[in-house]
Amino acid sequence: MSLLLETDKLSYAYHGSAPCLSGASLALEEGERVGLVGDNGVGKSTFLQVLVGLYKSHDGRITAFGQDFVTEEDFIQLRRRVGLVFQDPDDQLFCPTVKEDIAFGPLNLGYSRAEADAIVEETLALLNLSHLKERVTHRLSGGQKRLVALATVIAMKPDILLLDEPTNDLDEKTRIRLIEILLSLPQAMIIVSHDRAFREKVVTRTVKMENGQIF
Repeated sequence: MSLLLETDKLSYAYHGSAPCLSGASLALEEGERVGLVGDNGVGKSTFLQVLVGLYKSHDGRITAFGQDFVTEEDFIQLRRRVGLVFQDPDDQLFCPTVKEDIAFGPLNLGYSRAEADAIVEETLALLNLSHLKERVTHRLSGGQKRLVALATVIAMKPDILLLDEPTNDLDEKTRIRLIEILLSLPQAMIIVSHDRAFREKVVTRTVKMENGQIF
């Protein structure tokens, strides 16, 4: 296996608060699905957002695909290859319909409308969501929104997936389908999840965040 992404002693604190990341280091290799666990509020979601530059680390280093990422211009390029699925799908979905939400990423990557439409069809079929293609996104159920949010990221064909509590709001049938999907995907993953049974089926190893560090 080859190293895809590595963080070295990342630190981050929200304004006026104690640091939630204080020397957080993690390495992700090709083919791994790493489960990240820890108590509520320890900084797991923050860590994922720091990885893709949505928050800027106060200290430490982020290296991916053989290069360091420091500036916003760097992270714009990184976000083309590292896809983050937010804990709240309403933070990710903003277009009127499902097909438009899924097409948005490919179009911004430079694909033609015809190519983006083909990617939409392919992604919907992969996730068994073709019946939702024309639906108004904000009228979907919580579980449907969560799968569509995943679809918007998969459509961009990233090398790494970052998933924040992906089983929230899912009924058992959809949860089983999500497990099947994740096991079939080639991407390396970092998965934040309190769902132990889910993790036992999906992740290849588990690390814990505590006191701002990862063990």
